[in-house]
Amino acid sequence: QQQLVESGGGLVQPGGSLRLSCAASGFTLDDYAIGWFRQAPGKEREGVSCIKWSRGSTNYVDSVKGRFMISRDNAKNTVYLQMNSLEPEDTAVYYCAAAPAMCSWYAVAYDYWGQGTQVTVSS
Repeated sequence: QQQLVESGGGLVQPGGSLRLSCAASGFTLDDYAIGWFRQAPGKEREGVSCIKWSRGSTNYVDSVKGRFMISRDNAKNTVYLQMNSLEPEDTAVYYCAAAPAMCSWYAVAYDYWGQGTQVTVSS
């Protein structure tokens, strides 16, 4: 059974950091792109970052450029999202998702989704 499991969310003060993990099981990520999305209360789900597994190429939404970094660990079949200089506007449930081959900012392009992990940025 294909599964993605996120972890690493929590409560952090503005300016702080968190690292989210997305572990895949039941399938290999070799032929997939992994995206991170987030959804804040009352808002649409938005794409935050994406990594194409085979090439390691990355994409970021403008609001997180220079603050977030996506990376992968081939041996662990895991993708990470390092989030630095967090702002209250980053508060949301963060999801990872797998799309065949190519990154996309559109949620419909993704076949598998994790359950989400809450990130709260507040003093």
